[in-house]
Amino acid sequence: MRAVVQRVNYSSVKVDGEVVGSIEQGFNVLLGVEENDLEKDALYLAEKIVNLRVFEDSEGKMNLSLLDVGGAMLCISQFTLLGDCRKGRRPSFIKAARPEEANSLYGFFVDAVEKMGVKVETGQFQAHMVVDIQNDGPVTLLVDSQKAF
Repeated sequence: MRAVVQRVNYSSVKVDGEVVGSIEQGFNVLLGVEENDLEKDALYLAEKIVNLRVFEDSEGKMNLSLLDVGGAMLCISQFTLLGDCRKGRRPSFIKAARPEEANSLYGFFVDAVEKMGVKVETGQFQAHMVVDIQNDGPVTLLVDSQKAF
Protein backbone atom coordinates (compact mmCIF):
# COMPACT_ATOMS: atom_id res chain seq x y z
CA MET A 1 0.00 0.00 0.00
CA ARG A 2 1.15 3.47 -0.76
CA ALA A 3 -0.02 6.69 0.89
CA VAL A 4 0.54 10.37 0.30
CA VAL A 5 0.02 12.03 3.68
CA GLN A 6 -0.54 15.77 3.83
CA ARG A 7 -0.81 17.76 7.04
CA VAL A 8 -3.81 20.02 6.54
CA ASN A 9 -5.72 22.83 8.17
CA TYR A 10 -8.76 21.80 6.16
CA SER A 11 -9.63 19.25 3.50
CA SER A 12 -12.82 18.21 1.76
CA VAL A 13 -13.91 15.97 -1.08
CA LYS A 14 -16.86 16.42 -3.43
CA VAL A 15 -18.65 13.94 -5.67
CA ASP A 16 -21.06 15.40 -8.24
CA GLY A 17 -20.69 18.82 -6.61
CA GLU A 18 -21.72 17.57 -3.15
CA VAL A 19 -19.33 17.41 -0.18
CA VAL A 20 -19.11 13.77 0.93
CA GLY A 21 -16.29 14.21 3.46
CA SER A 22 -14.48 17.05 5.19
CA ILE A 23 -12.12 17.62 8.11
CA GLU A 24 -10.41 20.46 9.90
CA GLN A 25 -6.87 19.94 11.31
CA GLY A 26 -5.38 16.58 10.49
CA PHE A 27 -4.24 14.49 7.56
CA ASN A 28 -5.44 14.24 4.00
CA VAL A 29 -4.43 10.72 2.96
CA LEU A 30 -4.43 9.55 -0.64
CA LEU A 31 -4.29 5.74 -0.47
CA GLY A 32 -3.27 3.33 -3.24
CA VAL A 33 -3.65 -0.43 -2.89
CA GLU A 34 -1.21 -2.69 -4.74
CA GLU A 35 -2.14 -6.12 -6.14
CA ASN A 36 -0.30 -8.15 -3.47
CA ASP A 37 -1.18 -6.03 -0.45
CA LEU A 38 -2.57 -7.73 2.64
CA GLU A 39 -4.25 -6.65 5.86
CA LYS A 40 -0.79 -6.41 7.46
CA ASP A 41 0.04 -3.64 4.96
CA ALA A 42 -3.09 -1.72 5.95
CA LEU A 43 -2.33 -2.15 9.65
CA TYR A 44 1.26 -1.01 9.16
CA LEU A 45 0.18 2.14 7.32
CA ALA A 46 -2.60 2.91 9.80
CA GLU A 47 -0.25 2.67 12.80
CA LYS A 48 2.55 4.55 11.05
CA ILE A 49 0.39 7.42 9.81
CA VAL A 50 -1.63 7.92 12.99
CA ASN A 51 1.59 8.13 15.01
CA LEU A 52 3.69 10.29 12.65
CA ARG A 53 5.03 13.17 14.73
CA VAL A 54 4.61 16.06 12.29
CA PHE A 55 2.45 18.49 14.23
CA GLU A 56 4.13 21.31 16.11
CA ASP A 57 4.48 21.31 19.88
CA SER A 58 4.56 24.44 22.07
CA GLU A 59 8.17 25.07 20.99
CA GLY A 60 7.34 24.93 17.28
CA LYS A 61 9.00 21.54 16.73
CA MET A 62 7.30 18.74 14.80
CA ASN A 63 6.86 16.51 17.80
CA LEU A 64 3.14 15.65 18.04
CA SER A 65 1.09 12.97 16.33
CA LEU A 66 -2.42 13.04 14.90
CA LEU A 67 -3.60 11.43 18.13
CA ASP A 68 -1.77 14.03 20.25
CA VAL A 69 -3.50 16.96 18.54
CA GLY A 70 -6.92 15.28 18.27
CA GLY A 71 -6.79 15.60 14.49
CA ALA A 72 -8.96 13.86 11.92
CA MET A 73 -8.23 12.09 8.65
CA LEU A 74 -9.76 12.46 5.21
CA CYS A 75 -8.89 9.24 3.37
CA ILE A 76 -9.32 9.05 -0.39
CA SER A 77 -8.72 5.91 -2.45
CA GLN A 78 -6.39 6.66 -5.35
CA PHE A 79 -5.23 3.84 -7.59
CA THR A 80 -3.13 6.26 -9.66
CA LEU A 81 -0.51 6.23 -6.88
CA LEU A 82 0.48 2.84 -8.28
CA GLY A 83 1.05 4.23 -11.77
CA ASP A 84 4.37 3.21 -13.30
CA CYS A 85 5.71 6.06 -15.47
CA ARG A 86 9.08 4.57 -16.35
CA LYS A 87 8.19 3.54 -19.91
CA GLY A 88 6.41 5.55 -22.54
CA ARG A 89 4.09 8.45 -21.87
CA ARG A 90 1.05 6.67 -20.50
CA PRO A 91 1.31 5.33 -16.93
CA SER A 92 0.80 1.61 -16.43
CA PHE A 93 -1.54 0.62 -13.61
CA ILE A 94 -1.02 -3.15 -13.74
CA LYS A 95 0.32 -3.20 -10.18
CA ALA A 96 -2.84 -1.65 -8.75
CA ALA A 97 -5.16 -4.09 -6.99
CA ARG A 98 -8.42 -5.11 -8.64
CA PRO A 99 -11.28 -2.82 -7.51
CA GLU A 100 -12.98 -5.36 -5.21
CA GLU A 101 -9.69 -6.17 -3.44
CA ALA A 102 -8.68 -2.51 -3.25
CA ASN A 103 -12.04 -1.45 -1.80
CA SER A 104 -11.87 -4.17 0.85
CA LEU A 105 -8.35 -3.17 2.00
CA TYR A 106 -9.24 0.53 1.80
CA GLY A 107 -12.16 -0.13 4.16
CA PHE A 108 -9.95 -2.22 6.42
CA PHE A 109 -7.44 0.66 6.63
CA VAL A 110 -10.20 3.16 7.49
CA ASP A 111 -11.59 0.83 10.19
CA ALA A 112 -8.10 0.34 11.66
CA VAL A 113 -7.56 4.11 11.91
CA GLU A 114 -10.98 4.60 13.52
CA LYS A 115 -10.22 1.86 16.08
CA MET A 116 -7.14 3.89 17.07
CA GLY A 117 -9.44 6.76 18.04
CA VAL A 118 -9.19 8.99 14.97
CA LYS A 119 -12.25 10.44 13.25
CA VAL A 120 -12.11 9.43 9.57
CA GLU A 121 -14.02 10.89 6.65
CA THR A 122 -13.77 9.31 3.21
CA GLY A 123 -14.28 9.93 -0.44
CA GLN A 124 -16.37 7.64 -2.61
CA PHE A 125 -14.58 4.60 -4.03
CA GLN A 126 -14.31 4.62 -7.86
CA ALA A 127 -16.06 7.99 -8.16
CA HIS A 128 -14.70 11.09 -9.85
CA MET A 129 -13.81 13.32 -6.90
CA VAL A 130 -12.74 16.93 -6.47
CA VAL A 131 -10.45 17.33 -3.46
CA ASP A 132 -9.85 20.65 -1.72
CA ILE A 133 -6.68 20.60 0.37
CA GLN A 134 -5.29 23.40 2.49
CA ASN A 135 -1.84 21.90 3.11
CA ASP A 136 -0.25 23.17 6.33
CA GLY A 137 3.49 23.78 6.11
CA PRO A 138 3.42 22.37 3.53
CA VAL A 139 4.08 18.97 5.03
CA THR A 140 3.70 16.08 2.57
CA LEU A 141 5.06 12.57 3.16
CA LEU A 142 5.11 9.32 1.19
CA VAL A 143 4.58 6.12 3.18
CA ASP A 144 4.84 2.74 1.45
CA SER A 145 4.23 -0.56 3.24
CA GLN A 146 6.32 -2.43 0.67
CA LYS A 147 9.39 -0.51 1.84
CA ALA A 148 8.77 -1.51 5.46
CA PHE A 149 9.05 -5.30 5.40
